[in-house]
Amino acid sequence: MNDKDLIVSPEWLAANTENPQVVIIDCRFSLADVELGQKQYQESHIPGAFYLDLNRDLASAVGKHGGRHPLPNIEELAAKLSAAGINLGETLVVAYDDSRLAFAARLWWLLRYMGHSKVALLDGGFGAWKAAGYPVTNILPESREGKFVPELQRDAIVDIQAVKGRKDLPDRVLVDSRESERYAGLREPIDPIAGHIPGAVNYPWQGVTDEAGKVRSTSEQKQRWTELGKAEEIIVYCGSGVTACVNLLSLEIAGIPDAKLYVGSWSDWCSYQL
Repeated sequence: MNDKDLIVSPEWLAANTENPQVVIIDCRFSLADVELGQKQYQESHIPGAFYLDLNRDLASAVGKHGGRHPLPNIEELAAKLSAAGINLGETLVVAYDDSRLAFAARLWWLLRYMGHSKVALLDGGFGAWKAAGYPVTNILPESREGKFVPELQRDAIVDIQAVKGRKDLPDRVLVDSRESERYAGLREPIDPIAGHIPGAVNYPWQGVTDEAGKVRSTSEQKQRWTELGKAEEIIVYCGSGVTACVNLLSLEIAGIPDAKLYVGSWSDWCSYQL
């Protein structure tokens, strides 16, 4: 698989908005204002796009442990995907946001976890679409009939016990995807404890794209992971299992598949220290 399979341009998407084999999903969201993404979508979105909300659709309720964005109820998400006209293994899903893939990559990863590999991300997101002069609308799409029956890839995830047991083994690498200041424990705006999981190395997720949200080239993605390429197992985490998915995308583009997500991430890890 190469990056052409994982990333589509605004030009390509504009030519395929009427393609019955393509379903577009708007994933815009703001951690600072959890209703903003939905409002933005209702005001203006790519024609035909459906909306999935990080908190309501791509995660489940927060508990004492498990992190700030536990995996969603899979049956409920599958029903929503079916209602968007997505058929498992057949429909190409194109996801976008306006946050350098922070939220769209969560859907990209979830679909692959659920057994659906035909999913790509819009390069540059909604901003690139508008900058290219393509149309937007406030018309909401009607539900469709699809058949999405998940085939979970359970090897794609690990929990805290697996991280504890494997993080110090040779040829295993634990990747922290947060900003360097949070990794170093100099600043923690969200979780109650600052710092990182002992032994983790830091690869901030923002490095996958440029400031405009365009995905860096395949060669740059490969260069990014040069030191980890020979690891037997790579486990990726962030604050709550969302932006880590951007690094998982980068690893896939770089030709390093099968990296795993610690779903609960730092917010789960530090919850056991309170």
